[in-house]
Amino acid sequence: MKKQRILIKVGTNVLTDAMGRLDRDIIIRLSGQMATLKQQGHEVLLVSSGAVGAGKDQLALRSGADTVVQRQVYASIGQIALMGTYQQALNPWNLHAAQVLATKEDFRDRDHAHNMAACLLALCQQQVIPVINENDVISITELMFTDNDELAGLVAALIQADLLIILSSVDGVLNQQTGDVIPLIDADDESVWEHVTPGKSTFGRGGMLTKLRICQRIARLGIPVLMANGKRPDVLQDLLGGAIPHTRFEAKRKQRSLKRWLAFQAPRGYTMTINPGAQAILQDPKRIASLLPVGVLRVDGGFKTGDLVTICNAEGKEIGVGVSSYDAPALQQCLGQQGHKAAIHYDYMFIF
Repeated sequence: MKKQRILIKVGTNVLTDAMGRLDRDIIIRLSGQMATLKQQGHEVLLVSSGAVGAGKDQLALRSGADTVVQRQVYASIGQIALMGTYQQALNPWNLHAAQVLATKEDFRDRDHAHNMAACLLALCQQQVIPVINENDVISITELMFTDNDELAGLVAALIQADLLIILSSVDGVLNQQTGDVIPLIDADDESVWEHVTPGKSTFGRGGMLTKLRICQRIARLGIPVLMANGKRPDVLQDLLGGAIPHTRFEAKRKQRSLKRWLAFQAPRGYTMTINPGAQAILQDPKRIASLLPVGVLRVDGGFKTGDLVTICNAEGKEIGVGVSSYDAPALQQCLGQQGHKAAIHYDYMFIF
């Protein structure tokens, strides 16, 4: 296998036992497998859940505390225990665990995001496994990731990963009617959503439907995604060798770095609603087209030139994001008119 930059995301249900306590044996096994990948010349990064669970194992909080505050307290205590466990597991391999904590806000500024990427890639060049987690200690509700799958998607796009591995507590995406693993999913196939159970995991925040949508978005950026059962003893080696059941999301053509950054941004209430003709043009994979004012029906929010806006179709469905070439009042003046510069240039737009 050629040397790759591999991002591994391991979920709460993999890292904890039936009581929600940190399963140190799992961490030891995964650390050994990641060490083997490092020895083979791969760059390995880990997005790890488990800090809140580890905190609950350390401390029983008094009742009555706000839910967000509870999470912050558990995370601040548990993150130390989690990182200590990873470091102990990596010691026999002469590897170091490096802690990297992030919030959504860290990804919204391009310069800040590039600095984070530079740090992560520098760590990969050393005898280090970067362990990335949400900074629950300072996160407030509106800045929380949906779950660590969303964080993994952002990091994979940011570092231009060659492969994203999602380790869950099941063998892959399961067909809720048959119980069978769906082995291959096309990045653009939304029909598969109907066959997936939408429920949340026992101890995590997200569910399989959330995982599915994020994996498809990553695959559309040109990064293949593999999903498998992280409880299996030799999951990483067996998965890369194709020896165990799993779901693969086939990658599309590689996207430019700016479009990868755009793909996971969450604009702050700014929208451009477009007409069906403009939607058809933007979603046509054979065309390279900017969004022109003639195709815009309505603007919402007081955005400025250079702000990130959501592109919605006439029914209100979000179909993409982009950087506006106008402020809202200026664009309002030329809605539906021809002969004006693009509202959003193709190079600064990502269609979902």
